[in-house]
Amino acid sequence: MENIILHKADTRGNANHGWLQSYHTFSFANYFNPERMNFGALRVLNDDTVAAGMGFGKHPHQDMEIISIPLEGDLEHQDSIGNKTVIKNGDIQVMSAGTGVQHSEYNKNQDEQVKFLQIWVIPNKRGVKPRYDQITLNQEDRHNKLQQILSPNPDDAGVWIHQDAWFHLGKFDKDITTDYHFKKQSNGLYVFVLNGDITVNGQALNKRDGFGIWDIDKVSIKADSEAEFLLMEVPMQF
Repeated sequence: MENIILHKADTRGNANHGWLQSYHTFSFANYFNPERMNFGALRVLNDDTVAAGMGFGKHPHQDMEIISIPLEGDLEHQDSIGNKTVIKNGDIQVMSAGTGVQHSEYNKNQDEQVKFLQIWVIPNKRGVKPRYDQITLNQEDRHNKLQQILSPNPDDAGVWIHQDAWFHLGKFDKDITTDYHFKKQSNGLYVFVLNGDITVNGQALNKRDGFGIWDIDKVSIKADSEAEFLLMEVPMQF
């Protein structure tokens, strides 16, 4: 029997720091909800908007896989392992914090905000050498189909992390349908709607809604309007 959990967009935690507007699907910083600590190995799903010229100062991480998906604008990344790069819409960034890394993320544009998703996945290996990667995705590869953007395999499509997790993006026209088949039977799938309206296994979802499902082999997805969404398959036990 499948298990499900629904997180409507307006039930998320919210922090407004002036320069940063952040919506938290799971407990984070000053937002604590014991019912929303994680979805399996998916620990953090933050929907962030950073004001022009502002950003996150240098801060440390350890033993966490940190994924950033820019939705709008440019974000400058610097870290303690020698990287200084810019990520923008169409890119995906991953950082394995491992034994420890410090990084900063800034919106260098003085006249436009940056929107991005910050996602943390609990790794299956601790104490690894810190690692950074970013790639530019071909956005046509998600038009009316699922585009793999992350996996456990360095040689597979997208970036890779230290966990048996697979992420896909879809950008569907109205009435397009597809099935998603789980890569591992024991995993769960968390669906996050970026834009538009979709139905997943009979559950209607709207912009910024989240929906988790597990103990099932596949899910059916239908676009009820033009829609863009992120699928995150992660271990439920870790």
